[in-house]
Amino acid sequence: MEEELVVQLSPDSNANEGGFLGTRILREIWREITFGVGMWGALRPLIAALLAAVPFLFLGQHFNRQHQRATDWSLLQIPLALTIVLWVLLYVWSIFDAWRDAVAGMGQGQS
Repeated sequence: MEEELVVQLSPDSNANEGGFLGTRILREIWREITFGVGMWGALRPLIAALLAAVPFLFLGQHFNRQHQRATDWSLLQIPLALTIVLWVLLYVWSIFDAWRDAVAGMGQGQS
């Protein structure tokens, strides 16, 4: 006993959902660019890294609300001032750390 199953799709049924094709494409491109967290969420790591690039202040950590870490690193740079090489490593690490914490904060929904 064989039965034939026929499925018919209307080509216009999906075209009306969400507007024009161009609008839907642009919306999907925007979602991919901003990682689905909006413009602020996508720019947050960049802003944290730029703030962390200001020497001596560790503003990237303050931006990520990690005030204790920024204070600790500020105090740590006093003995490191004697050895410039270690200070530069701490400076570069603080930029990376601010960016990494901002990316991790995107998944937790911090504002």
